[in-house]
Amino acid sequence: MIGRVRGWRRGWQERTKLQRIDLYTRVTLCSLPWVFLLSWGLLPLGATLDHGPVAVALGAGFFAVNAVQCVLSNRNVAPAFAHYRGAGPFPPRRLRLPAVLLAVLTGLLVALAAVGGIDDAGLSLLVLDLPLAFTVPYVLLVPVRTYLLRCAAFTVVVLGLLATVGAPGGLLLGAAVSLFVVVLLVLVSTRPSAWSLTVMWQAEEARDMQARLAVAEERLRFGRDMHDVLGRNLAVIALKSELAVELAQRGNAAAVDQMVEVQRIARASQQEVRDVVRGYREADLPTELLGAKGVLEAAGISCTVVGADGPAGIGAPPAVQAALGWVVREAATNVLRHGDPRVCVIRLTTTDGAVVLDVENDGAGPGTGEGDGSGVAGGGSGAAGGGSGLAGLRERLAALGGSLEAGPAGDGLFRVTATVPLTAPGGRPSPGTLSTEDR
Repeated sequence: MIGRVRGWRRGWQERTKLQRIDLYTRVTLCSLPWVFLLSWGLLPLGATLDHGPVAVALGAGFFAVNAVQCVLSNRNVAPAFAHYRGAGPFPPRRLRLPAVLLAVLTGLLVALAAVGGIDDAGLSLLVLDLPLAFTVPYVLLVPVRTYLLRCAAFTVVVLGLLATVGAPGGLLLGAAVSLFVVVLLVLVSTRPSAWSLTVMWQAEEARDMQARLAVAEERLRFGRDMHDVLGRNLAVIALKSELAVELAQRGNAAAVDQMVEVQRIARASQQEVRDVVRGYREADLPTELLGAKGVLEAAGISCTVVGADGPAGIGAPPAVQAALGWVVREAATNVLRHGDPRVCVIRLTTTDGAVVLDVENDGAGPGTGEGDGSGVAGGGSGAAGGGSGLAGLRERLAALGGSLEAGPAGDGLFRVTATVPLTAPGGRPSPGTLSTEDR
């Protein structure tokens, strides 16, 4: 529990850091047009005061329109980021007014050059500020190639208009350099920032997905363990309850003993459920073998256990014993539930570096198959039966490189065979304990 709380805390802290980085990046990009507006966009306009009221009016208009452009740019940064990340489309109508304002700014700049309202150096600085507010969100909406081509076309238009009003060659060269610098500045500052944020958010989403998958896997594990833990005990409780009813109807005092046993098993089941909930319970092979033998014999089924004290039993690694313990439990549960067996044999052997567990009984009739509702382990456990017993066992064994087979063995016999290698997949020794997923 403490580990989960720490993991949640760590994830929350990482997400908070990412949100801060996202916020700082957006604030920086939103501040960039205003910094240019109040520096290179404002300082050169002071020279218009010396060139008459027309130049002053044009300069004031340029500053006012540019300020509105900065406001629209800030409003478009967030949806442009969302478009770049694929979180939502950018409405094209949001670019209409900024495009109109960019055309107006270009006209005001060309008019300032035509009336001589600003010197060449100041005009080059205004050109530097001209497309900045528009291009900050726009560079996130189109591919880099498209962005560069359209900026090049815009540069040609601006230089052509300046040349039309008689701008000298030095001014045209300065304007070209200014436009090149601002286009490149927006590209290298905005696109990498958006790409970095996208990668970080994708990593965060991947962590969220892993957390959801872990929760789903834990639910499957819990459901599988609950099935394995309660299946046999509930079958025994039902069997002994029926026996107690019959004895009570006959007036036999042994009915009380049977109900006491039912009470004991119910209490033991409660403790096992608590252990499963805590995640600490593991099946123990010797205990499961003794339990299966006692339960089956109490139900009137002759049960023989072979090889429990040999190398295949107590000599196997703990992880192998635990996995086979679950097989014994599931097989014994299904012997009680299905068919009408009289004899059951549980056999443990070692062959070719693997432990083999066979659970065989004579309760299978003609046509019996895995999951058909009769026989030892098929009923309710296979795919056809709709249960989860054999599927859960196969998952456990597969984690150790093992396998499980169930089906008729001829002469009315039904056999479940579990094979688990003594070494884990990859040649490593089987672990001493099962992992969280295998418990």
